[in-house]
Amino acid sequence: MKSSTRDLAIALAGIFQAVRLVQLTANGEQRDERALKACLSGIFNTDPESADIVFGSLAGIRLGLETALDQIAGPGERRDMELARYAVTVMHLERKLNRNRALLDNISAGIKKAKEQARFFDITHSSVIASLADCYQQTISTLRPRIMVNGNQAVLVNPENQNLIRALLLAAIRAAVLWHQCGGGRLTLILQRKALVNASESLLDEARNIH
Repeated sequence: MKSSTRDLAIALAGIFQAVRLVQLTANGEQRDERALKACLSGIFNTDPESADIVFGSLAGIRLGLETALDQIAGPGERRDMELARYAVTVMHLERKLNRNRALLDNISAGIKKAKEQARFFDITHSSVIASLADCYQQTISTLRPRIMVNGNQAVLVNPENQNLIRALLLAAIRAAVLWHQCGGGRLTLILQRKALVNASESLLDEARNIH
């Protein structure tokens, strides 16, 4: 896959969109269904020709672009340290996962199973979500550090919410894989911050014009 700052910005938006949806779910807040479907679609789109099509369309990652810009370009009071912690941990786990061939094979098998189910159900169907959650729990959850999700305890004890959170964390890991494939690393956010901000702003303008 060719790599550009645009591609990196798309991958970063994918990470922040997934963890933002985790945060919303954990607190029992309303979610953007288009954003949710885009994140889940990204899990299944494992061999894209370009970063542009991983999440379906730029409109699907509008929430992620807005969130990423708040985190990397906005004033300090607009930054959410909880989201930053989620995103940094996701990137760290993706690097550990990349060195574990057995877990990668298990994840591929789990995604294939969920993809088969998605042929018969909507991508957001509880059966598909449960399969993705099980895939996450059996693989990425075994790595350390684990992603500790904060939220409303009454919401977090609900099995369906637990499944959705795990599926979204898997989506975040998938976006982190894309980030690495596009040349992203530990220092990219620092060394290419201005270029990423400019690319994200341009992408957000495009996304807002898609209906």
